[in-house]
Amino acid sequence: MKKTSQRKQRNVVGKRIRQARIKCVPHVSQDDLAGRMAAAGIILDQTAVSRIENQTRYLMDYEVAAIARCLKVSVAWLFGEGK
Repeated sequence: MKKTSQRKQRNVVGKRIRQARIKCVPHVSQDDLAGRMAAAGIILDQTAVSRIENQTRYLMDYEVAAIARCLKVSVAWLFGEGK
C-alpha cells in the first residue's frame, strides 16, 4: 500500500475549485457548492469543500466531474489545462 501521510497536498484541483466558485456570478459559497453536490447525489458538507480547497482531502474522479458540472467549468480547466 502506498503511504501518503507524508504528502501535504492531496489534490491538485483545490485552488482551481476555489477560483471557479468565486468566479461564478453570484459567488457560490462552500455551503452552496455542498448543496449543489447533494442535488447531484454526492454528499459533501461545507467542511469537506474547505478541505478540498485547502488540498487536504483526496477527491474521487466522479467528485471532480460533479464539481466541474456544478461550477460550470470543464474538468480540464480544474486541472489547469483549459481556458
